[in-house]
Amino acid sequence: MADVATPDFDTVADRLYAGDPAEFVTERTAAAGAAKSAGDAELARRIRALRKPTAAAAFVNRLARADSPALRELAELGARLREAHEQLAGTRLRELAHRRADLLRQIRREGTGLSESVAREVEQTLEAIVADPELARIALAGRLTAKAHQEADQWLSLPVKENTRPRSSEKDRRPASAAKEQRQREQRQREEQRRRQAKASKARAEAERELVRAQRVAEQADARVTDLRERLTEAEDRAARAADELAKARSAFEKADQAVENPG
Repeated sequence: MADVATPDFDTVADRLYAGDPAEFVTERTAAAGAAKSAGDAELARRIRALRKPTAAAAFVNRLARADSPALRELAELGARLREAHEQLAGTRLRELAHRRADLLRQIRREGTGLSESVAREVEQTLEAIVADPELARIALAGRLTAKAHQEADQWLSLPVKENTRPRSSEKDRRPASAAKEQRQREQRQREEQRRRQAKASKARAEAERELVRAQRVAEQADARVTDLRERLTEAEDRAARAADELAKARSAFEKADQAVENPG
């Protein structure tokens, strides 16, 4: 039975994530109800567990379902960046970083009509797709549900800068004190950058925890609404059957009453 249900689930999931996010909950409820009516409780449970996509996730899903060449290339770019990084291929890294920036700009141009906040979420999600192979797989399948964050391999999505250090011959001619001051400035800059990054990471983690909490509350509310709608449908069915039985009983009573009053 499970082998038969799995393709049905994929078909339903593809249809839900390809549709309008505003209709997602209604369509999901209807699909789960149909599966339950067909006697497949497990399929109904899996359908109810599908999460409604955010506006940013829905935009990326639409790109995937339209087989966007830019999104496909961006998803494949992470592996090439890792390979170049492992090989310490600076020139190759810069070329790939520039290509990544071109692809991001190309995809952003397709997002006309998106609000500023949604556009930012789309950009963050695209950055994470480059860094995370599993997320890239989900994105290409058109099954993203929420904004994705880049948690690892930070270098993958950062622009690669040209090496601006002075040539050794120039460095040798600089006074030792000037070289020391330069190293100290660079150290201070690195420490300040680490502090800013730590602060930003903490703020993002707090915001993400709040997002997860809000999503959990929304999902629980969606599940409650689904359950209440199913109970309402069952109650309406029982009420209809009771009304039919009442009508039959009333008709039988009226016939019996007439027989008593008119025995001949």
